[in-house]
Amino acid sequence: MKEFSGKVLFLDRSDINTDEIIPAKYLTEITKEALKPYLLEDLSLSGFNNKEDIKDKAVIVTRANFGCGSSREHAPWALEVNGINVVIAENFARIFRQNMYNCGMFAIELSKEKIDYLFENYAGKDTSIAIDFEKDKIILTSGDRTDEIDFKVGDFDKTLVKEEGWVGYADKNY
Repeated sequence: MKEFSGKVLFLDRSDINTDEIIPAKYLTEITKEALKPYLLEDLSLSGFNNKEDIKDKAVIVTRANFGCGSSREHAPWALEVNGINVVIAENFARIFRQNMYNCGMFAIELSKEKIDYLFENYAGKDTSIAIDFEKDKIILTSGDRTDEIDFKVGDFDKTLVKEEGWVGYADKNY
């Protein structure tokens, strides 16, 4: 199973689309690894530098409608090849969310109130998140502060994560 913990990248904006996650001009690349340097290259967010801010991050916390735009697997692939296997948001574009699970990655939805709480208490700080897969908890740590937040993921989506996506699931079950 993939790693589902690490340092957090806070992206304080809604409607981050797949063109901002991985620009369309790179969709001709034939390997996931080739996408790596271009993750969030076109993201318009004050103070954000994709070359510096992504480094060593494993989790993204953002606002609503993450992954809107075109339906491309390249967007989760670009996250995955950069070691980001968890995105936490208020909600996701439907196809992007399913592409995350198809790749064996977590797309965790939390209420607006919980997302606001995360930004108010953890953004701008050295924050790490660990996912307790069995207890459906997000464990946040920053300095002396620790919080646990419950989340819900459907059983089949959880199975896809355990099997590292559809290919692993199909290999095991068909």
